[in-house]
Amino acid sequence: MRSALALAARGLGRVWPNPAVGCVIVRDGDVVGRGWTQPGGRPHAETEALRRAGDAARGATAYVTLEPCAHFGETPPCADALIDAGIDRCVVALRDPDPRVDGGGFRKLEDAGIEVHFGLCEAEAEALNAGFLKRQRLQRPHVCLKAATTIDGRIAARTGHSQWITGEAARRAGHLLRAKYDAILVGSNTAAEDDPSLTCRLPGLLDRSPVRVVVDGRMRLPLTNRLVREANAVPTWLFALSPSTAAARQRAAAYRDCGLSVFDVESDENGHPDPRAVLATLAEEGITRLLIEGGGVVAASFLRLRLVDEMVWFRAATVMGGDGLPAIAALGVDRVDDAPFARRISVEPMGEDVIERYSLAG
Repeated sequence: MRSALALAARGLGRVWPNPAVGCVIVRDGDVVGRGWTQPGGRPHAETEALRRAGDAARGATAYVTLEPCAHFGETPPCADALIDAGIDRCVVALRDPDPRVDGGGFRKLEDAGIEVHFGLCEAEAEALNAGFLKRQRLQRPHVCLKAATTIDGRIAARTGHSQWITGEAARRAGHLLRAKYDAILVGSNTAAEDDPSLTCRLPGLLDRSPVRVVVDGRMRLPLTNRLVREANAVPTWLFALSPSTAAARQRAAAYRDCGLSVFDVESDENGHPDPRAVLATLAEEGITRLLIEGGGVVAASFLRLRLVDEMVWFRAATVMGGDGLPAIAALGVDRVDDAPFARRISVEPMGEDVIERYSLAG
């Protein structure tokens, strides 16, 4: 099963809105087929593993990280494929909460006389497909906040200069992180001031860039910005408040003419795009895993609403001081015990820098 989970991880960032699934088929102690969800969400893992196994799948055991689908979509049900292949046993890590499945795959297999076992490595499978599960259960993506800061939590000098706070090894790790997410989000200030590409620029992973998302309530992003200029090459979505004037509607049309997708969302109490509405729309569009990269105001808006599920913190061995720009803007915390709580998962040295990973409670 852990081999199946490792295979499933290959699909992260490439299979949305589908889950990333892995399948290993074993007969007489030998692995005869392996598969994982392919880019775009199909073929599914079971189909790929059965194709590789061929006739050797008959009488074998299939180890699958998520309950085999039981419904007809763009492909036939994987439960039917396993039955037709003649497997004797199916070991599954996690039940699929999708109402089109949700136990239906298990029932199909059992009705066909296949022995079904459920729950092996369930926690690992939950963590792997946290995005798919949150989209099903909460109608929002799994959210990871990424920051690259000094020891004292600053993302730029008082002048705004920020390149580069962390070293080359940490920056490569940051690009690899991007490759594992469906979408990457920044605020309008970061987009305008940094003019970022927000792509994965690692050799061999150039096609793994996530959808680029800009939260820009007033549509201030210049049409000359790189995110706008490259929108026809890399999918770019802009979230703005509903245009109330002819000029605003013309601005939205100009973005669309440049290749951007423009989404209207309601405002929060401060007149900015509501993070809850942004996440709900992303989920409707199929996004399961969202990486937030900045800036401080955007990070604070999601943290304030307890919408961040994990943090990846790249920390450099430098100190900027109080006049540097903070990674997270004001949260309005009056008491220490009111602050969002994060549980540290790991600490990894990366050259002169450190990568800390946190899980946020609630």
